[in-house]
Amino acid sequence: MKKHKLVLFGYTEFAEIAYEYFTHDSDFEVVGFCVHKEYLKKSELFGLPIVPFEEVEDHFSPKDHFFYAASVYTRLNRLRTEIKDIAKAKGYPLASYISSRSFVWRNVQLGEHVFIFEDNTVQPFVSIEDNVVLWSGNHIGHHSVIKENCFISSHVVISGGVNVGRNCFLGVNATVNNAIDIGDDCLLASGALVVKNIPENSILKGTKIVQSKSAKDYYKV
Repeated sequence: MKKHKLVLFGYTEFAEIAYEYFTHDSDFEVVGFCVHKEYLKKSELFGLPIVPFEEVEDHFSPKDHFFYAASVYTRLNRLRTEIKDIAKAKGYPLASYISSRSFVWRNVQLGEHVFIFEDNTVQPFVSIEDNVVLWSGNHIGHHSVIKENCFISSHVVISGGVNVGRNCFLGVNATVNNAIDIGDDCLLASGALVVKNIPENSILKGTKIVQSKSAKDYYKV
């Protein structure tokens, strides 16, 4: 029997995926969806109501429902961050999902509003802060820190003792060597290889920084 009722923000692909995982591999029962009023183009998904985010508390009381913002990396995770912050201000407790098919060591520190897909390996003494998404099949090495509002795509290797700054995006198959510091607001393209520290606001393709001023403005999709 499910322990908690849950409202999801969004009705795009990530919201559909989040619905599946929460429904079939968690203690949460998804009871509805919400989106910004201007994007409300249909009234239900999977037979559940979709309501305006601006009025979500009128339909699903924060006293009885958890909330998860199923948004990906829009504006270097800014949208997901804004939505979860507004929901928290409305009084909603924030939900997290940890796949039963992931390996998360017993002393890993996890923040709130975290989503960890299947086949992730998270080694001892790792810290994952609030509002982080680990898509499928990543390796997070021992004693590493992933700061808040990051999106780690798939098959990313983060070696031991790495510090990933806030609001970062790491593309598919990116590799980060041991004891590397990655600054805030960085974008690592697919297949990037990080062999030295990366300053904030950098875009890395291959092993080269191609931009180091405004990564947070560059990545808007």
